[in-house]
Amino acid sequence: MASLRDLGLSEYEARAYRALLRSGPTTAKELSRKSEVPMGRIYDVLNGLEQHRLVRSQAASRPKKYVAVEPEVGLDRLLEAKQRELDKQADQYAETVATLMDDLDSAAPVNGQFWTAAVGPEETLELLLERINAADKSLIIVAGSPAAGLDLCSASSRVVDGLEAALERGVNVQLLLTPTVVADLPEATIEAYNARLSGHDNYAVRTHTTVDGTFNLIDGVEVCLEVPNPLDPAEAFAMIDLKDRQFAADVREVFEPRWESAEPLEVPPQQ
Repeated sequence: MASLRDLGLSEYEARAYRALLRSGPTTAKELSRKSEVPMGRIYDVLNGLEQHRLVRSQAASRPKKYVAVEPEVGLDRLLEAKQRELDKQADQYAETVATLMDDLDSAAPVNGQFWTAAVGPEETLELLLERINAADKSLIIVAGSPAAGLDLCSASSRVVDGLEAALERGVNVQLLLTPTVVADLPEATIEAYNARLSGHDNYAVRTHTTVDGTFNLIDGVEVCLEVPNPLDPAEAFAMIDLKDRQFAADVREVFEPRWESAEPLEVPPQQ
């Protein structure tokens, strides 16, 4: 149930404000009785309400009287204050992340071979998105089978979000597809890729008829290999993430000539 405490008031402040709304102009002593806030606390509570700009006082009267501002005005003021507080917290968290990023970047990288795997369509997608988000310099995505097309179709929005973020932080993105994969993608998905990514100078997409397998090459040192379902090759079964500089270099060596001979993907202009 919604409460004034959710917007930053204490229990006593919430009681006092509600009592003021019911009673109209009231002295502190009367308010203490009507709100059941102890007399020893009522002035602190009223000061708090004044700081929240929820009450106005009539200093000229003896004894001093207080009146509540209208609920519409009061709630708007509480909301604005809470938004300012959350914005400040968000800025503080962002500064913390920036500081931690510098500290954590100094950690020793994995120089040897390391691999992990994800099994199942959802887990495979999560691993793919994680590694896209981890790319720092370069990202090569090769989709040589319909399975990759189906994955990109079902999760196109999240994949595009990841690629767009990578491009904006300066990652060079190359996307190589087969005509079969392109044909399996809905027109709306292709248009989304084109509209959000093609404006970046560090993005390029091409097609090649002789591309085997589906993989992602990240920063020249890491390879994500998609494993199709043996019972249904059109469905992704798992993804293996392998960090091995030599293997990544071998993959890059096979990729380069296919990229050079590939054709730029022509996307019809949006109407």
